[in-house]
Amino acid sequence: MPRTIPVTLDRQAPEPLGTQLAHRIRELVLTGTLGRGDRLPSSRALAADLGVSRSVPEQAYEQLHAEGWVEARQGAGTFVASGTTPRTPRAPARAPAPHPSPAPPSDLVPLSSGTPWIDPRHADGWRRAWREVSAARPPRGYDDPRGIPELRAALADRLARTRGLVVDPDEIVVTQGTTDGLRHLLQSLPPGPVAVEDPGYRAAVAVVRRLGREVRDVPALDPVTDLRGCAAAYVTPAHQHPLGRVMPAADRLALLAAARDADAVVAEDDYDSEFRYDVAPVPALAALDRDRVAYLGTASKSVAPSLRLGWLVPPSALLDGLDERRRITHEGAPWPVQRAMLALLRDGYVDKVVRSARRVYAERAPRVAAALSPYAELAGPLAGMYSTWLLPHDDAVRAVEAARAAGFDVPLLSTFARSSRATGLVVGFGGVTDAELDAALTALVRGLRGPGR
Repeated sequence: MPRTIPVTLDRQAPEPLGTQLAHRIRELVLTGTLGRGDRLPSSRALAADLGVSRSVPEQAYEQLHAEGWVEARQGAGTFVASGTTPRTPRAPARAPAPHPSPAPPSDLVPLSSGTPWIDPRHADGWRRAWREVSAARPPRGYDDPRGIPELRAALADRLARTRGLVVDPDEIVVTQGTTDGLRHLLQSLPPGPVAVEDPGYRAAVAVVRRLGREVRDVPALDPVTDLRGCAAAYVTPAHQHPLGRVMPAADRLALLAAARDADAVVAEDDYDSEFRYDVAPVPALAALDRDRVAYLGTASKSVAPSLRLGWLVPPSALLDGLDERRRITHEGAPWPVQRAMLALLRDGYVDKVVRSARRVYAERAPRVAAALSPYAELAGPLAGMYSTWLLPHDDAVRAVEAARAAGFDVPLLSTFARSSRATGLVVGFGGVTDAELDAALTALVRGLRGPGR
């Protein structure tokens, strides 16, 4: 029999009813009121109980399914999935991983997984922010090592509004990007290896190694259940980089349990969570355990990579030591950049470019899928500014070579891997024009078809 769901919805709240309902059900699972395998009411029955349209529970169930909290069983209904062992995804094609590719020639157009689309129609807002910086009076000396207080307040408001992460401005540390925040975090921790997803973000691996710490590979699609001996784990739960999967709810809870058992910190890199266009943005992992998770955010994917600005919300136990170290070394983010970011947030520029980019990505992602799906397997859901395609190594190399001959650089999936043998392509579609994307896809398909096809 379906479980009755004890929830109420606030029709006066600015939050959509479907989002409220998803949040309430998520809380019931976390508190144990709803347990593994419990059957939820049908969308029709739940809508009748709550006095809302059927679209409200349908939206909530769709969001929870995308996050891995519930699962639909054919002909049986919707059931709580949190705490179960998730179905193991089909293993990627495996082949000997090649040596990392040399840096591409500078005349190639990169289809990078991290370069965003910035709508030129909003250029006036960008220029207005920097004019304001030029007219403002800089501080007499080094400012607050955590960052400009007004910027931290604006970031706290944005995190609560877009990520469901309620923090005090004094808990935020403004950094010079994600890798800078990760570096400061790791320098605040005791010695020990750092678990990193494999395949994973190459810059994070470089930061860990540069600090003299061992990188412990953890398969990107497997639950992390053992962090014994590790000081930290670095993860990208909202959109695994580069395979694209959302970390299921059961895996999130398992990771947090492993971190508590090992007294380790989880570094959550939330690099592009605002660019979901299939469901609402997946809630931040840090919202589940503020004492165990350090949250890393960035302006690189929403404003510009060259801005080199990010933010860190560390566990409260680490904040004082981190502040003191930055006060001594003067390693805060540049004041003009912080001041410009404050203006961009205050005047709505960031919201505008995020909305514009999300629409562009939602249109481009299916075009990429239509071109490549006959030849390769999509590794994760269509979301964000890139998609990853699994295929044999030789086929991937042939496609990359064809793209380079046409003037484009497309990364091989194997360059993101260490012990993993995953092979394929990582196709970014944010930092190019529509014409460039179409030309690059034509070249990739030409390479995938092979000679004479």
